[in-house]
Amino acid sequence: PITSPCSFSLSCVHEPTLKALANRNDPGPITLTCDAKPEGNVTWRFEGEEVEEGDTRGSTLILSEVDAPVLGEYSCWNGHRRLSSTYLLLEDEDEVKIDSLLSCRATSYDCNFHCRWNNVEFTTVRLGLGQSCPIVPDCGFNFTIPHSLSPYEEESTMLELTAEAIRNLSVLRRTKRFYLRDIVKPDSPQIVGYQEQEQHLKVTIEPPSSWSRPHSFFVLEHEIEYVLKDNGKTGRSSSSLIPKRISKLRVRSRDPFVVSAWSHWTSWKKVV
Repeated sequence: PITSPCSFSLSCVHEPTLKALANRNDPGPITLTCDAKPEGNVTWRFEGEEVEEGDTRGSTLILSEVDAPVLGEYSCWNGHRRLSSTYLLLEDEDEVKIDSLLSCRATSYDCNFHCRWNNVEFTTVRLGLGQSCPIVPDCGFNFTIPHSLSPYEEESTMLELTAEAIRNLSVLRRTKRFYLRDIVKPDSPQIVGYQEQEQHLKVTIEPPSSWSRPHSFFVLEHEIEYVLKDNGKTGRSSSSLIPKRISKLRVRSRDPFVVSAWSHWTSWKKVV
């Protein structure tokens, strides 16, 4: 077997956790547990103020009634040392589907892919792939997700991407499952040039710089769209040979083996 070039490790440093959720339909108590096990007493704070209500038992805090006034950030302390924190939030009851919230795309079979959260009503979003650490956005709601799949082997297991999104003291959790090959969409290819032959133009096209290498293994098919000089009509060709008398052309690409989505068209290139 070929070793995957996509091995990686992440250091889990993101706080706070969201593992304690209150359900509007469940009147039962909620138990918060301090992640650390220090020697000595543990005290709890809510939004920075010491908790007066609730049942403290060692490193746990039990809240009997959960409603808006007690929703927010809880932190456990050992003296003046903060140990960990947890957001207590209500479960978001919106039945919206994950595909309308989260869109993902891979520009190649290399070691990461990109996702975007599409709903601006949420103030905080983070993603997780399998058992990896939570992944926070690069900028806005855009995410770069590393993976360890080998680009040389056929996928047998779906990727499982979990999303946690916060709005108005409630958290929405969703899971998206897919194969990497199903989200592959190459960047636009490069039109290197064209050469006149007897009755045709031969167009030279190169894969985008972001596409997986070697190109002899990761093959792309190209489609050329052109405009005829004589009548202005548009034609398309899956061959590199096109009619000679054209005014301009553009190209797009896709992976023919998984029938991926087509790339965006290149800009029109004038033919002189």
